[in-house]
Amino acid sequence: MSTGVRRRLGVEERRQQLIGVALELFSRRSPDEVSIDEIASAAGISRPLVYHYFPGKLSLYEAALKRASEDLAGRFAEPQEGPLGARLLRVMRRFFDFVDEHGPGFAALMRGGPAVGSSATNALIDSVRQAAYEQILTHLDVTEAPARLELVVRSWISLAESTALIWLDGRRIPRAELEVQLVHDFAALAAVSAAQDDEMSTLLKRMVKDEPGDGPFADLAVRLLALAG
Repeated sequence: MSTGVRRRLGVEERRQQLIGVALELFSRRSPDEVSIDEIASAAGISRPLVYHYFPGKLSLYEAALKRASEDLAGRFAEPQEGPLGARLLRVMRRFFDFVDEHGPGFAALMRGGPAVGSSATNALIDSVRQAAYEQILTHLDVTEAPARLELVVRSWISLAESTALIWLDGRRIPRAELEVQLVHDFAALAAVSAAQDDEMSTLLKRMVKDEPGDGPFADLAVRLLALAG
């Protein structure tokens, strides 16, 4: 039978609890709109106790952002099994899952928020982009990316970020369509680069060699041929 006595949390347990509470609040509203009082109330503790664990909202925001960035980076991890187009589509679905779950926080981070511009925040954003970049190279079975491939992959990651921000502003385009479109965008960027570079041409041929007729890459080819007709 429960006695109703609440267990005192250790220092690290309390810190992790506060990070979780802050992340949940930042996911629903811009961090600028969330006060320390709200965080304390949601955590069931006093305002001074929040400051005992974090010097201020900025440090708590950065800690919450670190947890979120690790989560987001993990969304790009995908087993190297099956066609590349299908793998990228699964990655985009998980990416948009994150954007959907953390919309206001994601938008505040990319557009400007309380910690944007700080060295810690910039490092976290860069770490997510680098993790995504490395994961895409893994999918392509490339260890050292030539200059044109690096340009394609990093441009595509930036495009995914921009697309997500536009989608959050009213969600006027169905999310599933954008997920497919981003996979098409990757193939299109690679194709444009391949038209100018033999190394990229070889890579593109390897990318599409085992793609099924009902995959996203084949779907793009069909749509383009229809436009040409």
